[in-house]
Amino acid sequence: MEHVRAVVGASGTSFFWAMRVLPEEKRDAMFAVYAFCREVDDIADEEGDEADKRHRLGLWRGQIERLYAGSPTYPTARALIAPLETFGLEKGDFRAVIDGMEMDAGPRMRIKDMAELELYCDRVACAVGRLSNRVFGLDKTLGDQLAFALGNALQLTNILRDVEEDAERDRLYLPRDLLVAHGIEDPDDLSAVLAHPGLEQVCELLADIAARRFEEADGIIRRCDAETVRPATMMRDVYQGTFRKLRRRGWRAPRERVRLGKVAKLWIAFRHMLRVA
Repeated sequence: MEHVRAVVGASGTSFFWAMRVLPEEKRDAMFAVYAFCREVDDIADEEGDEADKRHRLGLWRGQIERLYAGSPTYPTARALIAPLETFGLEKGDFRAVIDGMEMDAGPRMRIKDMAELELYCDRVACAVGRLSNRVFGLDKTLGDQLAFALGNALQLTNILRDVEEDAERDRLYLPRDLLVAHGIEDPDDLSAVLAHPGLEQVCELLADIAARRFEEADGIIRRCDAETVRPATMMRDVYQGTFRKLRRRGWRAPRERVRLGKVAKLWIAFRHMLRVA
């Protein structure tokens, strides 16, 4: 467990504060899930040969098979043994996360249409939500509904926040068909995409979807035990704060970088911790 705690502690993520409200067994399980996600995400994101990255992701696929056979060898995979046994984590969700990382492993990224965007969001965000909700102890039906709604809301927020930063790495997660429909004739020319007035309408369409997903998540959260769903509520609050700042800023170029400050994140964590006390 020391290994995965170190991974989470070094990440500087708001996830750390959200998980601090959990009892130790659930907290350690979530740290192990996060460390897995962090490690496969780092493989996909780092510079390097695509074939090598796919090979290493393939090795992680093998570790997941070994995990469910009771004999993993990676430190993070070994840390997942107890959470798997205690919380019934599903193999398909781990495999879906790796599938999502494989979508990102190439030197460039383009999304064909909304169906592919939804698939990408399911793999890199909703699958993580399904794993998390098992640990939190949510009813499977409600937990999967929340994972879908909140996972999509969070990932769309990331995509809208990081359009310019992703473009610097030859990545564009805005669906090609939407870009073309709004007059952007060559979605492969990222400089032209970023400067095109039609980008504003595309971003607003995705923001409308994200807003609906946040509303859906809010409704599901209200149907859950408040204590059980508290970590998900904290993550919702952090990302919803960023999303609201993005909408206030708007999508017209030049787009100022938006972040929710550390003070705001700490206040969210502190407010939820007070509710626990």
